[in-house]
Amino acid sequence: MPPRALCDNDFTMVIEHEDYMGIAIPGTILELRGQVVKAVEWNHDAGEVTIRCNRDRRFKATEHRRGTPGLIERYLRRTIMDVPLAGKRCLVDIEYVQVFVHNRTPVEGLSFVEPGQRVTNRMARLVSALCRHMTISAVARYTGLSWDTVKNLDKRWLSKQLPPLRPELLEGLRQIGVDEVARAKGHDYLTLVYDMASGNLLWIKEGRTAEVFGEFLQALSAECADGIEAVAMDMGLAYQSAVRQWLPDANIVFDRFHVMQMYSKVIKQVRRAEFSKADAEHKEKIKGTSYLLLSNRDKLDGDGENRLQQLLDTNQTLHTVYTLKEQLQALWQSPPTVAAMHTRLEDWCKLAEASKITALKTFSKSLKSHAVGICNYAAYPITSAAIEAGNVGIGLIRKRARGMLDTEYLKLKIRQLNLPDTAEPFYPIWRAKPTKINSENVAKNEKTTV
Repeated sequence: MPPRALCDNDFTMVIEHEDYMGIAIPGTILELRGQVVKAVEWNHDAGEVTIRCNRDRRFKATEHRRGTPGLIERYLRRTIMDVPLAGKRCLVDIEYVQVFVHNRTPVEGLSFVEPGQRVTNRMARLVSALCRHMTISAVARYTGLSWDTVKNLDKRWLSKQLPPLRPELLEGLRQIGVDEVARAKGHDYLTLVYDMASGNLLWIKEGRTAEVFGEFLQALSAECADGIEAVAMDMGLAYQSAVRQWLPDANIVFDRFHVMQMYSKVIKQVRRAEFSKADAEHKEKIKGTSYLLLSNRDKLDGDGENRLQQLLDTNQTLHTVYTLKEQLQALWQSPPTVAAMHTRLEDWCKLAEASKITALKTFSKSLKSHAVGICNYAAYPITSAAIEAGNVGIGLIRKRARGMLDTEYLKLKIRQLNLPDTAEPFYPIWRAKPTKINSENVAKNEKTTV
């Protein structure tokens, strides 16, 4: 016998079946404002629950753009996908109208679904929440939607929900950081600006030129711009030029991460050169040691530390490069003044040049030309932790997407990283403290239900 659906009033739906007890579900749980639930059907073969609704005639017809009331032109129906109901795929068949307003006939506005969309707003919210942690392909597979539909739902939801980035409204900034990130390796760079105090993303824009960063700086209010004391960045000339033009009183700080990142390239270069000229026996010792040379000793296990020490004992050039790496890191260990840090830097450069290793001499020359920005760390001890945390998240986004062809979508996903991740997409009413379940509460609930 097929299921039989009854409706006892406009706010409650009742389902009866010979194999199931009758149940009553308050209509407010479904949150289908403007609809009256008339039937609930269960398709066993398809594994789908279909909720059939008619339009509630008590509601005025208003067009979806401005909410302007109008005359009903005609009635329409469409089926939309909702979040799963009791683990079953859930479809909602709704009735709505076209509204005659100023010689136009737009569809009426509905609170639970956007015009032209085939999923409810809560389903779009759930899809977007899943896309934050899963690949689009995985979300498509689990929801039964197409890849394009999942991606477009996530993009549309983020565009609608993310707070706008408006530099002109910022205030109280003291230290900011600027960095670049690529959509894919070597393609479509973006400029990102962070508040170094809070770690919040302030701005994101295509390009990595002085003009792009300058656009953000020009948008700041005069009071906000005058309050910025330091700007952390890598050693690229473009961002330096923008700061000197638009923030002439701000200090440029080249943080430790970018300096050490450049030195890592020196280590790799020297290691490759040593491997090329080594004999078979020494090539075997150098092989597979890149990670050891780039790591700090305290991060290595016993076996790794032993291998590193054996390598350094047998290759003086690599020993020199590794020792200078440790000494370079010490530059940032609580420097008392800018002048004292500058002295430390000069001493290190003398050691690097005395090594007669070409790569080290070239790196030393670069450090000298950027000495002011490096030593400004003593006055403004800015770390790039916020920026690098953001870059890690961006790397995961690109990995899950296997590259990003849609730059606008990538920008939205990056902005999403700035928001806290909560359980709200799954439990919209739940906020901070879930109800504690104990035997007394259960007994009270059972008594109320009976």
